Amino acid sequence: MIKATELREMSDEQLAVTLKETTDNFFHLRLQAQTERLDAPSELRKNRRLIARIKTIQRERERAAAAGEEPNDA
Repeated sequence: MIKATELREMSDEQLAVTLKETTDNFFHLRLQAQTERLDAPSELRKNRRLIARIKTIQRERERAAAAGEEPNDA
């Protein structure tokens, strides 16, 4: 699982690629869950939370850019 600190170190392009991959993986996991072939249901939660982390960091960067300042690394 990727931590928030690791995500903050990524560039905007890397975050976008990671978000796309995670979203695609989440879609496939949901399909498996519907067809009752999902081995680890906890993967759904992990992917959903990772998507939320990425979107949160992207939004933080958008707001920092709109305010005209650099995003803080906290």
